[in-house]
Amino acid sequence: MISKKCKYALKAMVCLARNYQQGSLTTAHIAEKENIPKKFLEQILLELKRWKLVNSKQGIGGGYYLLKHPSEVSLADLYRIFDGPISLTPCVSLNYYEKCDDCLDEATCYLRKQLIIIRDETRASMMQATLEAFIKG
Repeated sequence: MISKKCKYALKAMVCLARNYQQGSLTTAHIAEKENIPKKFLEQILLELKRWKLVNSKQGIGGGYYLLKHPSEVSLADLYRIFDGPISLTPCVSLNYYEKCDDCLDEATCYLRKQLIIIRDETRASMMQATLEAFIKG
């Protein structure tokens, strides 16, 4: 299950993606349109800015905008930022690998082989779920 923070990030990013050609959106606009608490959204947008997925501009006509095309940002990207690894256990993680304390031999582990398959299928689905895919429905 994705966290509320990740879900709100996804909603905000889809909102920005819908407006990709028109320019930036204010935090207040996104919060109202997507029913996200404004203070929470501000924290999320700052984190997305830190990861260089969005940027902001000040002044009249200012707000947040996407730095990448909606087809280049996936649910997998957002999940990793807000919820961490996609894998179910650290021993099968691509980016956050850790050896399991209770595993004597990874090469013969009957859990690991199946968990790698689950990780790969989940990751593939999440990578296909781009902002553009959410817009197109």
